[in-house]
Order: sequence, then structure tokens, then C-alpha cells
Amino acid sequence: MATAAPKPFPARQAITFIAPRGGYFQMDFRELWLYRELLYFLVWRDVKVRYKQTVIGAAWAILQPFLTMVVFTLFFGRLARIPSGGLPYPIFYYSALLPWIYFSTALQTATNTMVDHQNVITKVYFPRLFLPLSAVVSGLVDFCVSFLFLIAMMVYYRTHPGPAVLLLPLFVLLEILTALGAGLWLSGLNALYRDVRYVMPFLIQFWLFASPVAYPSSLVPQRWRWLYGLNPMVGVIEGFRWSLTGHGQAPGKMMLLSAAVVVVILVSGVIYFQKIEGTIADFV
Repeated sequence: MATAAPKPFPARQAITFIAPRGGYFQMDFRELWLYRELLYFLVWRDVKVRYKQTVIGAAWAILQPFLTMVVFTLFFGRLARIPSGGLPYPIFYYSALLPWIYFSTALQTATNTMVDHQNVITKVYFPRLFLPLSAVVSGLVDFCVSFLFLIAMMVYYRTHPGPAVLLLPLFVLLEILTALGAGLWLSGLNALYRDVRYVMPFLIQFWLFASPVAYPSSLVPQRWRWLYGLNPMVGVIEGFRWSLTGHGQAPGKMMLLSAAVVVVILVSGVIYFQKIEGTIADFV
């Protein structure tokens, strides 16, 4: 009587253990690189959702700063006569609203991203850092569309940039890092304390008037400049406006102070986000 052949043992499968990292700053850049395609799909999904079933599509990226520019030009420019440093009021306000709207939109989106993706966070592992990062990166699409309209406005008003325009990418990078650093802090806090989302509208409104959007920073008294420069968006907005239009004063020491604050916010935001990353699934 023939006997059945023994069944082969199943091949052993590798088991990966995922545990929180130790230390204060343990950024695994290799892991971020391995998951780079996930970041691309998160950004692309955010862009598609933003314009899905909209009538005018990407034109919303232009309408928001344009309509706000009209209101600021009418009330702060024509009525209040706030100095614009020799720039036409539409250029003066639009060149400040462009970086500000990108920053405020990216910050609000990054704040809610952990709560909005709670179903995914609790089911599968991936670098949680990609969630606020994708919110910051996806906002660059609207920023680029609005920037093209600003170039058209500068041609219309015959405003020509000078050699300082070469520093424009530096101020854009500083703005991205500011939004990312603040977004890491607020996204983690919002996952732990849901009151944060209710504080955000007030915070954004306060931050707007604490930044040189509706007025130039030259109106701030000299003795308070160091305190004013602690707002990282001061250096970003003033530098963006100065490098693009060639009008106004270079940020100088205020820019260096704002850049130092950005570094502190970004590094501390990464450390805080990594600290709660391992337990955030238990709270969302």
C-alpha cells in the first residue's frame, strides 16, 4: 500500500516588529524614502479632492487672494491711506496675501489631518509624518497658480523685479518650513485635544494682523522690532514682497530672527510629533 508523501513545511516568513524609537530626534530618513510614493499619492489625492465637482476648478486659488486684495486696497489703501512703499496697492497687498493664504490654508489643513485620517492610522502602519507633510506640499499647487496671476498683475502695473528676485526661493522655502513646523505641533495637539480645531480660526485671524499683510513692517516702532520679528511670517512676507517687487527694505536682522524662530519651531515640532507618534492611534 502506497503511503502519501509528506507535505513540505511552509516557508518561514519574516516578521517585522514596529516599536517607538528612543531618543529625542530619531528621524528615519531611509524609511521616509522607502515610503516616498505614499507621499505622492497623498498629495495627489488632496489636490483631486479639493477640486472635485467644482465649477471653476483651480480658479478658486486666484479668487480668494484677488477678492481679499480688492477689499484691502479699498479700505486700507484708498480710505486709510496706509503707505505702500511706492508700490501700487493691488501689488502691495497681493504680494503679501499670496504667501499668507498658502501658509494659513496649509496650517489649517495640517492641523486636522491626523483626525481626518483616524481610520487609516488605526489600521495600517506608515510614517505619520507624511500626513501633515502632504497637507503642506499639496498647498503649493494653489500657490503656483496664484503666483502666475501675480506675475500677470506685475506686467500690467509695470512692476519689475530686481536682482533680489534670486532670493525668492529662499523665502518660499522658509514659508514651507514654517507651515510644516507649526503644522506638526498643531496636528499632534489636535489629535490629543479636540479644542484645538475651535481655536484655529482665532489663531489664524490674530496671526494675520500680527503679520505685515495689511501694512508694512516699517510702521512698527523701532524698539518693538525685535519682538515683532519673533513672528516667523514677518520675515517671510516682507522678504517675499521685497525680493519679488524690489521695493521696500531688505528684512535684514528681522529676517535672521524670523529664520531662527522657524528652525526652533521645526525642530521642536519634529521632536514632539515623534514623541506622540507611537501612541497617537490610541487617542484619535
